[in-house]
Order: sequence, then structure tokens, then C-alpha cells
Amino acid sequence: MQTNFTPAQLAHPAIAESEQILRKCVHCGFCTATCPTFVTLGDELDSPRGRIYLIKDMLENDKPATDKVVKHLDRCLSCLSCTTTCPSGVDYMHLIDNARAHIEQTYERPFADKWLRKILAIVVPNPTLFRLSLIGAKLASPFAGLLPGRLKGMVKMGARHMPPPSWVDKPQVIPAIGERKGRVAILTGCAQQVLETEINEATVRLLTRLGIEIVVAKGAGCCGSLVHHMGKEEKSHHQAQANVDAWTAELKGEGLDAIVITASGCGTTVKDYGHMLRNDRVYAAKAAKVSELACDITEYLAGIDIPAGAFAATGLNDVRVAYHSACSMQHGQKIIREPRDLLKKAGFEVLEIAEGHLCCGSAGVYNLLQPEIAGKLRERKLGNIKNIAPDLVATGNIGCMVQLETDDLKVLHTVQLLDWAAGGPVPGKLAAYY
Repeated sequence: MQTNFTPAQLAHPAIAESEQILRKCVHCGFCTATCPTFVTLGDELDSPRGRIYLIKDMLENDKPATDKVVKHLDRCLSCLSCTTTCPSGVDYMHLIDNARAHIEQTYERPFADKWLRKILAIVVPNPTLFRLSLIGAKLASPFAGLLPGRLKGMVKMGARHMPPPSWVDKPQVIPAIGERKGRVAILTGCAQQVLETEINEATVRLLTRLGIEIVVAKGAGCCGSLVHHMGKEEKSHHQAQANVDAWTAELKGEGLDAIVITASGCGTTVKDYGHMLRNDRVYAAKAAKVSELACDITEYLAGIDIPAGAFAATGLNDVRVAYHSACSMQHGQKIIREPRDLLKKAGFEVLEIAEGHLCCGSAGVYNLLQPEIAGKLRERKLGNIKNIAPDLVATGNIGCMVQLETDDLKVLHTVQLLDWAAGGPVPGKLAAYY
């Protein structure tokens, strides 16, 4: 794609980066076939190629974002399916990030949209506030039918069973069982601490049984992805810096072999800290080191020595598990085989879901901001899951779990199933069935 940025524009790092990304696009349109919003809506401007044209026009002409641009860029899930498909290596992830930052700086959103985003940015990354908000949502559930579409999603989330806070989420060092074979930090997350505490507990049980010491670092918190995808760059960088500081302190102490992350959406962001903070003189090198150490829990497990008998005689061979690969896992981190192979090694029968490359519609808080599109994607995904009749669904991201679970379909994190197969307790959702 030909570009015409001025030297003065290219002096800005984000513009210079965007220009290089734009120049790689050859207009082939391969991305349209795998873009969930284009497949759903059929509008070229709701495809990556269409959005690239809108971004180019906005940035190249140094324009404030318009209603039209915001409408179509807001509809992007940041699922990154287009980056997997693109034959030219267009770095759409960082292009849309730069465009959203430009929108945040130049566009005045309608009052309701502005305040919903502001509330989500404050509440969701803070486990205490998020827990309180869901209690309020639970009380409002009888009136859900009277609420606007965006609030219905929050009320629905509040109707879920909410476990009490977990002991795992406090800063501490959790010793390995037996000989220590490794030492890792774990990111306990923010929404995950409130919605599904069993994930971190299962991770701790499994890793410590395998001889891994676990650090919940003081000062580590939200990864920053939620506000980052809203274009709130300054806030996301502050959250990233807090995590970098917390993990760097551990590196300077007893050291870390890895930073293990159990929510793939968070993992994609932490692995990008080196890029996010590349222009920060104080944090660039430290952030790059953190990104280098960051890995998904299944990625870490696939790279360590798991004893041959760890999953012996589990008796789970007849449990049919449909594996839903979160977009942030398969497209953001390019982790494909590890979760599937581990589940098979643990004794489960692993089923593939048709159209597995398409997003389920969760995408952080997308299902709250764009409920209509998210709902269509959810129903499409659930239809494909129903067609293979699994006993349950495994995935690696809390957002997907919340989005896909129904009364008849149990959705669990991959690590919950691995812990169960390795001698841990039956996951709470399955206690009535196994």
C-alpha cells in the first residue's frame, strides 16, 4: 500500500510504526474470509482490509476520528485471525492499537458510551470493585429485561455463581512439593480472581506437585489489556510498568524460570510489554525481559519434564472434550498444539470444533460493548459445539468460559482438567457428574 506521510508525521513513533505496517498491505483480501465481523455483517468496512483503509485515511491526513471510523473500528474484536491469514505479514495488532489511541485522543464519545467505558476501565481490573459490581448485578437480575442491551450482559455475568476470594491470589511464595525443580511467577489476573478462582488453584496444585515453586509477586495486578484495547495507552502502560517492577524484583532476588499466565488474553498482552514500553528509557529493557519469560500455562507445561506416570490410570478416556482455542491463544500467541496434546496425554478424547478460527464474541469486554455482534458470534460457536456433542468444553481464557457456558454446557479451563487428571479434585462444575 502506498503511503504519503510527511517527515514531521513520521517523527512520531506511533505514526512511523503505522506507516511501515500500512505499506505491507497488498489489498489481497484474504483477511476478509477469516474476519468474524465481516463474516457476520458482510460489510467491507467491517473487515481488516476495510479498517486499514479507514486507519490510513485518518492517520495520513491527520484527521480527528469520525463517527464512521469509530463505528467500524469499535466493531473489531482484536481477535487477530487476520494476522494468521495474512500472507504479507501485516502487523494488524499494533496498527489497530495505534488507531484506537488516536481515537481516544481525538474523538468525543456519546455520554453513555464514554461513561460505560470509563466504568469498565475502573471496575473490571480491580477485583474488589468487580466483585461488588457483580453483587449489584445479581440484585438487578430480576429486572434484566428492562435494561438496555449493554447492561444486560453485565447483569447476566452477575447471575453466575461467584466463588469466595481464593487464598492463592495473595502475594506469597508457594513451595514445591518435594524437590524444587523450577521457580515461576504466576499472574493471578483480575476478572479471573472473581469469576473462576479454581483456575489459579488448579494451576498451583498441578505445578507444585511437579516440583515447581510459585511466586505471587507483590505489586503485580491487571495486565493492562482491557484499557489497552480501549485506546487508553497511558493507563495500560502504568499497569504494565507495575507488573514489570513486581517481576523484576523477583528476578533480582531468587530469580524466575518463567512468568506463567493462565488467561490467554493476558498472555498476549504481557508478551507484548517489550513492544509497548520500547520507547520508555527506564522500562524498555526490563519489559523486554518480562515478555521473554512470559508463557501460557500449557506452553510452560509442554516445555518441562512431566513424569510418565503423572496421568496414569485416570479413567478419563471416555470424557469427550471439545477444545475451543481462544483467539488470543491461537492467533495472538500462536499456541496451537500444546493444549490439545496435554489434554490427550491426560487421557481425554479431544474433539475439534468447526470454524475454530472464528471468535466466540467475548474479546475482553467486547461482549458488553458490542452485545449484538457478540451474541451472533456466540450462537454460531455454540451451534458448532453442539454439532459434535462433547461432554464438556476446554479453553484457555476466562472470557471465553463466561461467554460460552450454558446450563447444559460446562466450560472449563484446560489446567482444571489437567489437574483433575493428575490427581486433583473433580472441578466444582463437574462434581455432580463424576
